[in-house]
Order: sequence, then structure tokens, then C-alpha cells
Amino acid sequence: MHFKLILAFVEDSETQNVLEAARRAGATGSTVINQARGEGVKKSKTFFGLTLETQRDVILLLVEEHMSRSILETIARVGHFEDRPGHGIAIQVDVEDAVGISHQMQKLFDTVKGKV
Repeated sequence: MHFKLILAFVEDSETQNVLEAARRAGATGSTVINQARGEGVKKSKTFFGLTLETQRDVILLLVEEHMSRSILETIARVGHFEDRPGHGIAIQVDVEDAVGISHQMQKLFDTVKGKV
């Protein structure tokens, strides 16, 4: 079985919605890193020298490769990444190897078997 790592950078107000949608799309678990900061094409606004930033969360999802694109598209739709500029991004990268997921392998195998 081959895996992809999806990294989603989302506004903290959207984190729960994205997590729930990713699970419905086939993700079996996640890790959330809170209070990330970032900058897009436009710099953050300032007010009297203080930067006005919305908090971001980073969601990490280790998913089976056959399901990764569907999960990625679901995250983008639910997180409003394409219709609201600066609302978030998600990427996927190949995973060379993974350990500690043997307890999820049977569920993944059953799920993927029905899709391939």
C-alpha cells in the first residue's frame, strides 16, 4: 500500500469542518498543529504597527494514494480555498515509508479494494 501526506493550511474557524469532511471522504486520522502563521501574495494588514492576522491550523493527513485526490478536493471545497483568496491551501506529497499505522491497514485495505 502506498500513501500520500496531505498538508492543509486552514483558518482555525474552518478546521473542524475540514476534518469532518476529510473523514467522510476516507481519511482515517489526522494531526492538527495550531496557531501557524503564513503570508500569501498580499501582506497582512497592519493597525498602528500591529499585524492583523487570522490564526491558521495545519492539518496533516496520511492517506492511501488512491483516495488522496478525492480527499484533497473535498478539503479545498469545504475550506473554500478556490472561492475565497487567502482562505487556505492544501498540498499532497509522496510518502516513502510509514510506521505505526498497522492498526489502520485493514480498514484502508477494505476501503481501497472497493475503489480500485
